[in-house]
Amino acid sequence: MKKPLVYLVGAGPGDPELITLKAIRCLSEADCVIFDGLANADFLAYAPAAAETISVAKRGGHDSIKQDQINALLVQKALEGKTVVRLKGGDPTLFARGGEEAAALHNAGIAFEIVPGITAGLAAAEYSGIFLTDRNTSSQVVFVTGHPSADKDFDSIDWDYLARFDGSIVLYMAMSNLAQIAERLIVGGKPATMPAAVIQHATLPGQKMVRGPLDKIDALCKAAGLSAPAIVMIGNAAKSPDAYNWFMSQPLFGKTVVVTRDPAGNRRLSKLLSQQAASVVPFSCIELQGPIESPTLKNTLRDLNDYDWVVFTSSHGVDFTMELLTRYRKDSRAFGSAKIACIGKPTAESLLRYGIRADFVPSEFTGKALAAELAGHSDLRRKNVLLLRSGAATDDLADSLRQSGAAVEDIRIYTTVARQQPQEAKDQMTALIESGGVDWITFTSSSTVLGFFEQIDKTRVKNAAVKIASIGPETTRQLQALGLTIHLEAKPHTAAGLVQSLAAYYSKIKT
Repeated sequence: MKKPLVYLVGAGPGDPELITLKAIRCLSEADCVIFDGLANADFLAYAPAAAETISVAKRGGHDSIKQDQINALLVQKALEGKTVVRLKGGDPTLFARGGEEAAALHNAGIAFEIVPGITAGLAAAEYSGIFLTDRNTSSQVVFVTGHPSADKDFDSIDWDYLARFDGSIVLYMAMSNLAQIAERLIVGGKPATMPAAVIQHATLPGQKMVRGPLDKIDALCKAAGLSAPAIVMIGNAAKSPDAYNWFMSQPLFGKTVVVTRDPAGNRRLSKLLSQQAASVVPFSCIELQGPIESPTLKNTLRDLNDYDWVVFTSSHGVDFTMELLTRYRKDSRAFGSAKIACIGKPTAESLLRYGIRADFVPSEFTGKALAAELAGHSDLRRKNVLLLRSGAATDDLADSLRQSGAAVEDIRIYTTVARQQPQEAKDQMTALIESGGVDWITFTSSSTVLGFFEQIDKTRVKNAAVKIASIGPETTRQLQALGLTIHLEAKPHTAAGLVQSLAAYYSKIKT
């Protein structure tokens, strides 16, 4: 049996890119992950698929699992010989119960390590353009709990000292006591006009901020609907200029975007959108199935050197081809003297991951452009051209290459099938669209268009205040065939180009 080991890991404030490399490494080694409600659930993807995952979410003011039960659970799982990760939002010990968990493990003779995380108070300030120790406003900062433990009363905190404190005050878990805190500080001598800021859901696309004078901050938060979890900041630093609020100033901040690709594609597109501060709603409408093996394909891949050109139209085609070559005990050398053409930068990048540099990439990332430009780049007459692509692709590319004199073999190495969402998810999506809760629906292929509107009534979309974004001409044509208005077509025709085009749409509006 393995020696018991528990990692007490801080997952950071929520933004998935603010978790540390060590935290990711610990998760990758975990047999069991015990996580709380403030840790981003997406982080569980770093754990092995076979790892046990247990939620011990706790929220102030609600019935929840007791801390001694969590301590016992950590000990139990460790004594089963498992490597355990206790994943906590923010930092594992700052206004958290990591110290108690460490004590319980020590008393049970179980080894533990503590992995620091970015604490919410610091992250909330920096994602709101507030500089807690700016030399012009504050040379000191204090972190305080606004919700003392159950065995202590409100005045166990030295509010008189904090009222005199000439610096930035950062309060955790203070929302339920905010009015009382403000009153106590003012009674102690803090000016009623002292700037205050409250940040909810810090570092996430749903981040909200309310600013105002100390004596009005509680009423302002209630009027804006702000609630826990939130960070409260009091002091002159809280009045930093709005221009410094870089995160909430991003073009896609506050915009809700639906993504409709296959699950893996949705994760990649969601990451790009989240980096622009968009709120993403995944609704996968397709699945990729492959590689599709056959005796013909096996012989073809063994004879790749016989072709003058091998053409890939997507990164999926590249990945499925290389998967089969590996299965057949071959590698990139199998292409021999054949030249490689592909559509789009992402496909070219996929090839590079396997040590293959594309010989030709058209200036526009469409099949039409590839056929036309490849014919201008190379004499295709009597040349053998192999297409390795999706079963959902049209015949246009193959037909155009044949018109240029090429002998084309068109092999469908994978297929795209519709992915049905549960009825509950369909109902939720329809309600979200009709309520104005969606700003954009994105489509990255004809298949995503068909898959989405097989499940969601297009009339509901037409009648709603929602915009449609297409990745390129073929997708646009499919949308137009359904009588839908396209508000944006990506340039270039890639996932990254789609996100850039969405951001540019709002940048133009602001200017």
